[in-house]
Amino acid sequence: MSSTFGKLFRIHTYGESHGGAVGVVIDGCPARIPITTEIIQKELDRRRPGQSEIVTPRKEPDTAEILSGVQDGLTLGTPISIMVRNTDQRPSAYDEMAEKYRPSHADYTYDAKYGIRAASGGGRASARETIGRVAAAAIAKQVLDQLYPGIEILAWVKSIQHIQANVDPNTVTSEMIESNIVRTGDPSIAEEMISHIKAIRSDGNSVGGVIECVIRNCPPGLGEPIFDKLEAELAKAMLSIPATKGFEIGSGFSGTLLTGKEHNDSFEMRDGKIRTTTNRSGGVQGGISNGENIFFRVAFKPTATIISTQETVTSKGENTTLQGKGRHDACVLPRAVPIVEAMATLVLIDHALLQRASSPIC
Repeated sequence: MSSTFGKLFRIHTYGESHGGAVGVVIDGCPARIPITTEIIQKELDRRRPGQSEIVTPRKEPDTAEILSGVQDGLTLGTPISIMVRNTDQRPSAYDEMAEKYRPSHADYTYDAKYGIRAASGGGRASARETIGRVAAAAIAKQVLDQLYPGIEILAWVKSIQHIQANVDPNTVTSEMIESNIVRTGDPSIAEEMISHIKAIRSDGNSVGGVIECVIRNCPPGLGEPIFDKLEAELAKAMLSIPATKGFEIGSGFSGTLLTGKEHNDSFEMRDGKIRTTTNRSGGVQGGISNGENIFFRVAFKPTATIISTQETVTSKGENTTLQGKGRHDACVLPRAVPIVEAMATLVLIDHALLQRASSPIC
């Protein structure tokens, strides 16, 4: 199973949703980077279950334990291991799902590939696996801040089903996003989104939506031509997040409605730097960052496990029905915001280190 991400800043996540613990091993982190459990915990708290009335009620403190690679608050340059213990497990809620495949979940495909699966909580297919990614990104951010001070990565909920937020990626702030439990960058629409999620949950159903992300103050030159283009790496990173079904950067699919004359970003000199007058490229041209804001969107499908009765089959090939049990998000987007930020951070730190390694010797 491919559980490793990155080339120079490499992470390897481990653990199942209802196993003893989940976590991450990080290799390639430079030495003498200031790291504390508080820095990691701050990001994990944004992702953890039970944090508000619209997310899964599973009560997990998600307490980070640094097992290696850090001494006296500084990274050693050796592999860093971070573990989070699972403390609120209820495997009995998945007894029926051990034999019946949840529609649109990974139950059947894991069986088809491996001939065995961790039925409780979905095992590695559970979003609980992303704890390791968020923890690793908290460390990556500290490295990125030293390489490129001022770089900023912010994600927010753009839409919940048909409800659309109005957010300016150039001016939105972390405070605006974190001011509401749905984590939209438009606080005026937050209550409508929250009410919709509650109504859907009360019907035993789920909804999806779109998360937007902006990377501000990114220097030009990050990204590798051809197969490791920056937008290709971002797309892979985002589509590796559970429940994702779409990715677009800059003008995205709407750019197909424009002509080249309308779509092209003209260059100009501004404050002594080469800039573009528009940003339909989304901050990336030829697979390499151009110094403008990198802006992209990620589509999340409705949560697969719902309380309503659905038709399915058993592992023995028998037609049956299934009513989901357990504690699940009716909408994953509020908790997915820090995960999108984390994966963007992991892509950037890898390309930042690659750029530093390949810089010409003067």
